[in-house]
Amino acid sequence: MSWLEAIILGIVQGLTEFLPVSSSAHVSIVGQVFGADPGAAFTAIMQIGTETAVVVYFRKKIWRILSRWCLALFGKIPQADPDVRLGWLVIVGSIPIVVLGLVLEPLIEGPFRNLWVTIAMLAGVGALIGIGDRFSSGTKTLDDIGWRDGIIFGLAQACALVPGVSRSGGTITAGLFMGYKRKDAAEYSFLLAIPAVFGSGFYSLTNIAEEPDPNWTMILVATVIAFVIGLAVTHWLMRYISHNSFLPFVIYRVVLAAGLAILLLAGLLPPYTSA
Repeated sequence: MSWLEAIILGIVQGLTEFLPVSSSAHVSIVGQVFGADPGAAFTAIMQIGTETAVVVYFRKKIWRILSRWCLALFGKIPQADPDVRLGWLVIVGSIPIVVLGLVLEPLIEGPFRNLWVTIAMLAGVGALIGIGDRFSSGTKTLDDIGWRDGIIFGLAQACALVPGVSRSGGTITAGLFMGYKRKDAAEYSFLLAIPAVFGSGFYSLTNIAEEPDPNWTMILVATVIAFVIGLAVTHWLMRYISHNSFLPFVIYRVVLAAGLAILLLAGLLPPYTSA
């Protein structure tokens, strides 16, 4: 990987991580345009940068949830407190992606990164986002979230192990179908991703550390770029979805899927290249 590739991948990661368009799909596509898929491990490490942006953006809410969860743990406040319940639901909702991530690791690193799989997920999940956005009641907030909804959110997040699904796209879609407001579904999607993304990223760090002569400087630069751009995108997205639909993202996903299919059928882009 060259410096140019690392910088571009960091930019792509930052731009797409929080949009419901699948950052892993975009990183995989751009990497294969350069002639080599950067791999799931490199992608997971870059996600540490974008997820740090989430922590910075939601720092007050995260601190409130953590502090009240700890107080409830020692019986200082009731477990029924909305922030305490949200803390437990983030923990429980993170279990599916952790378990499936470990069980399906060979598929995640290999067959799932085939561009035909990405195309199918981009178009299919795009259609689901459009349907959910169109018919959602949009009346529920995070104060209404219960165990059933939390588990469904967690299962939806686990689907993002397949490039093209989108972590935010999967969880936001689930939220829309369950009747949550766009902003609340997105907010919970970001909070739910924190344990999974940091866990996956640091796990991947140990894997890359075992490789001969990993280029840590290049990895760090890509991650920092992803953080800076990701923070800006988070600010923009949370304002945008407060008053607008997800239709532009649905159209983008379908157009991108169609364009990729044409390139693959024409032999201009291989469906899979090794990292």
